[in-house]
Amino acid sequence: MAISAKGGSLCLKKICFQGVRKHFSAVGVEAVLGLPTPLIKDLLPHLTVCQLDELQPALNQRGLSTHPGWIRVLQDMCGPNHVTDFDTEEEAKHEVMRMLFTLVFYGFTNPFVKRNIANLNTPSFLWAAAKCIKHFLLTTPVESLTAERRPLLNLLEKRIWSVGVSQSIDISKRRTQTALYVLHRLLDHGVAKKIVVHVQCPIVLAWILHGRGSQYVNPDLKELLESKKASCVSQTASASADGASCGSGLATGAAEEQVTPCKRSKLDSAEEPGRSNFTLDPQVLCRTFTPRDGLSVGACPWGRIDCLDIRQCGSDSLRVLNSALPTFFCLRSLTLHSFLTFRDSDVLSLAKALKQLSDSSHSSLADLNISVLPCTWLVEVLLDASPKLTSLTAEIQTLMWGQRLLPQRPRAAASDVSERLPLEKLDIKVAELQTDLRFVTSVLRRCPQFTSLRLAGIRLPSGSSLSQLFTTLSDSNPLLRSLNLEDLKLSDCLPEILNLLRDCKLEELRFNDCRLLEQWSNKEESLQRLVDALKAVPSLHALSLAQNRLAKNLCVLAELFSGPAPSSVKRLDVSSNFIQPAELLVFAKRLRTHRPPHRLTLDLRVNPGDRDPDTWNAALKRLRPFCVLLVKGWSSTDTMADHISNM
Repeated sequence: MAISAKGGSLCLKKICFQGVRKHFSAVGVEAVLGLPTPLIKDLLPHLTVCQLDELQPALNQRGLSTHPGWIRVLQDMCGPNHVTDFDTEEEAKHEVMRMLFTLVFYGFTNPFVKRNIANLNTPSFLWAAAKCIKHFLLTTPVESLTAERRPLLNLLEKRIWSVGVSQSIDISKRRTQTALYVLHRLLDHGVAKKIVVHVQCPIVLAWILHGRGSQYVNPDLKELLESKKASCVSQTASASADGASCGSGLATGAAEEQVTPCKRSKLDSAEEPGRSNFTLDPQVLCRTFTPRDGLSVGACPWGRIDCLDIRQCGSDSLRVLNSALPTFFCLRSLTLHSFLTFRDSDVLSLAKALKQLSDSSHSSLADLNISVLPCTWLVEVLLDASPKLTSLTAEIQTLMWGQRLLPQRPRAAASDVSERLPLEKLDIKVAELQTDLRFVTSVLRRCPQFTSLRLAGIRLPSGSSLSQLFTTLSDSNPLLRSLNLEDLKLSDCLPEILNLLRDCKLEELRFNDCRLLEQWSNKEESLQRLVDALKAVPSLHALSLAQNRLAKNLCVLAELFSGPAPSSVKRLDVSSNFIQPAELLVFAKRLRTHRPPHRLTLDLRVNPGDRDPDTWNAALKRLRPFCVLLVKGWSSTDTMADHISNM
């Protein structure tokens, strides 16, 4: 009878929550805020996205977070087994709005949108989402932003930091010219400083880059530019302050970056052979799409691009970029991805343009991300061309057939090797049969300010060891904070690893798929030595040993938190280690004895919990009081998954 009453009570509460959701406008925010705090917390997962957004400021003033509500929305959108790893309210909210805005704005759908279409297909939702998102994906059609949704464009202009171009734009068609106008508004009048080009469209890339690079004035042209500036300012003064007017852009962020507000010229058709209609400058676009309501159109400013990301960078796009790079002084971050491996000649042409840029004292480029390079020596070519870089990310995939187009680069002279670089971060992924580790250790020796290293996929010649990597890090890189090694063989490097840990300032350590235990004769004892060394690193807060076949040896990791000086690790990743339910239960019991000093985020994804669900759930129950658990479903009927995890 008691169970029935309890069940009836829960059912009644759920009905009331559904009623509040359905009649929220009639109930009112004040009535909801008047509920007891425990009841408000129970209500949040039942509310719509707009209702959560409306309640959030008032709840925050009371010290309450809408985080559970946003997490519930994410789980409803992505499924109960999807890991929603967002620690804060704002992170979870941004992810919800980011995912839903594009779907609703462009009329796309999925099961979640279908179920909630009445609450999502409204101006209020788009307005709420637009106030939250930072990235706008530009595709077609966007005509509504120049018509009934023009106020939304004004809002996006003030909020969007990053713009993505996901479709080729034929500038000869008015419909896609609208997309160019929206792009112009966001880049040249708004606060957007990052552009992501997802498609191969060199002509649009040329339009994007034209006039937005150089932020500095040649002294010889100072007098001419000053007269132009005076002319532009007088034109702009007569422009309307309305966001739809081109003159308004000067007050939205460009001025504070001290960009010279000069009128942009048309791109002459000679710049793009065969495209005689390539003459649309931003002022023409504004005259075309700004309503004829008596507003005057002032001179268009040049928007500043700090970050450029080209996801499909073919040879044509690279040629367009190389022509702009030498004076692209405001560019801080450059990312170039190609589905095919770049040719040696393409990379050398890029290096030449980068060298011209870096030779200028006005260059701001600090971050370079490029893939896929055909060989490792080109990494050093790019570093030599851009010696001011602080971050370099590269993926290398050696051609498996055919002849090299150019000979291997000769080894650098001793004077070159001794030259110091300001590089702080290096991220290298390699896919080749054999790699000469010296190219990595050489770079590390030249970088005393190094703080972050990620290496993946390096294969050494038979009989060689990665131990020299750890020796170099110990000797040359005392400021190292993050070490991320993936798909490497480290089982013969334990002494060097322990030596590195004795005197380091690591905050993050990842040994993923590194076959750590493979050659250890006494796996438990060797793992205990590693744990003891890790405990002695007080700065360490994130540790990943994913895909290392820990299995029954998992329990040793509980010793991280034993004794008078427990580890400060707050995030532990043991995913994909073929941990059986009984082994997790032993770990849970031991960890309950040695409780972490901080709430521990424990990643248990891709482990066979369904082998014994009762034992697995019992282990999870023991862990939950002091752990945030990341668990994703596993199907043991998938024999290939079993095989891979137990290899």
